[in-house]
Amino acid sequence: MSDAELQKVESALEALLAEHDPAAESYQEFRGHQFDAGLAWVQYPEGKGGLGVRPQLQRDVNRRLNEAGAKPMDPSQFFIALAGPTILAHGSDEQHDRFLRPMFTGEEKWCQLFSEPGAGSDFAGLGTKAVEDGDEWIINGQKVWNTLAHIADWGMLVTRTDPDMPKHKGMTYFALDMHAEGVEVRPLRQITGEAEFNEVYMTDVRVPDDCRIGARGEGWRAALTTLMNERTAIGGGGGGGAPKMGSGPISHLVKLYQSVDEHQRGPAQRDELMQLWVRAETLRLTNMRAIQAAKKGQPGPEGSVAKLAGAELNKDVYRFAVTLQGMEGQVDFDYTFRRPGVVDLDGASNGLGYAFLRARANSIEGGTSEVLRNIMGEQMLGLPGEPRVDKEIAWSKVPKN
Repeated sequence: MSDAELQKVESALEALLAEHDPAAESYQEFRGHQFDAGLAWVQYPEGKGGLGVRPQLQRDVNRRLNEAGAKPMDPSQFFIALAGPTILAHGSDEQHDRFLRPMFTGEEKWCQLFSEPGAGSDFAGLGTKAVEDGDEWIINGQKVWNTLAHIADWGMLVTRTDPDMPKHKGMTYFALDMHAEGVEVRPLRQITGEAEFNEVYMTDVRVPDDCRIGARGEGWRAALTTLMNERTAIGGGGGGGAPKMGSGPISHLVKLYQSVDEHQRGPAQRDELMQLWVRAETLRLTNMRAIQAAKKGQPGPEGSVAKLAGAELNKDVYRFAVTLQGMEGQVDFDYTFRRPGVVDLDGASNGLGYAFLRARANSIEGGTSEVLRNIMGEQMLGLPGEPRVDKEIAWSKVPKN
């Protein structure tokens, strides 16, 4: 990294902290000043929350601001890691100005509107319809498994705009106002008792054309940007996102192992614990590469690796944790219905019983483990792809279930 880039960041930091005290200002107020200083995403262009410098410098920015008393990012802003890169890559300058700053400050929260009851793993088979009507689009359809849609102001929405084109070519991406007339959000109660996920129904919802992200029919390209960043973000939210060796979900397991009676932790349990610890450390190092690739632009295949490995690791870590507790692991869990306001990917903050149940979703959200194995086989290992007989025919002629 060049001295000029480092000096640019240092100067911006000094000016920001000289004029604004993060410990005294409100969360949103200070983050607005941070964005204006180009220290939101330092790799973004100037005027769009960045300084156009190497992404590695963001770590130094975050450390300095934390030391000065800046509050950590609100977990309810999880989708900033998906919507931000997508809008930057595919949106217009006007959309950059409209969405990036309030997204970073937390004034406007986002959710993701991709999967449908008949289009989950086959995302390109979606059927939510958008029909052009002058300077607006009329949207009808249903989305499902929409995390935190109940608190979102905007949704990343992919629709079918040309049913007579092959399924990958007739899709268009929109920013949907979640408070618009005709948008209905319904809770989906999960195994944990909470309703972090939702169903979203759209009935004759009018969306202005200036909320279209990218060109008409180019929704698949924009969606890939979102999906690649999602896998990196989810991989970073579990064991792969641990900042230090031995931290993250594996740290909770180590503490539990040390606390249980000796008769519950023999050589076999110690061996399994160490195997899980090695997997967690390997994942952490892989995810570090994935995060750096994502910050440079389009995420690489490491994100899919980290997401898959993290999902399987979290399930194994918390399964072992519950087993290690014996019968104590079967009790003291609150199944009361609730509507959370944050994304808790590994769930350890809510206890090991909750984490055991919540981790089941890790292998589904952000792309199922089966789909990710196909992606890695085809795109990384060069193995033959599965037969796709509907890839080149019009979506309207593809048989529907």
